[in-house]
Amino acid sequence: MKEFLDVFKKTLDFKSRSRRKEYWMFILFTSIISIVLSIIEIALSLEIAPNLGLLSTIFTLIILIPSLSVTVRRLHDIGRTGWWLLLSFIPILGWIALFVFTLLDSESGSNKYGSNPKEFEHDFKPVNN
Repeated sequence: MKEFLDVFKKTLDFKSRSRRKEYWMFILFTSIISIVLSIIEIALSLEIAPNLGLLSTIFTLIILIPSLSVTVRRLHDIGRTGWWLLLSFIPILGWIALFVFTLLDSESGSNKYGSNPKEFEHDFKPVNN
């Protein structure tokens, strides 16, 4: 849940890096919320047009910019520019390539988009005695 909320806190951050965990937890939570909203829309007949639910439309608008920014930061984490997000406009092959990029491990050390968030996270882990 923390990663999901962190994405919203960093909505306008298109310059740094995001780990796989942050990206995929955001995808997981948005998917679960979308499914729940769709069930509610069907149960309450809240369609504003055929196959277009009111709650789902509002939720999509709310997560649009955070989704773009977390994906750009994820691409930055593997050393790629955010322009690679344009692959999403190429059916099938572009989607597969973007999916694979989001699965790749972080580029080790710092890159031109900042320090590795994975290494930064380990700096503050408590020591167990």
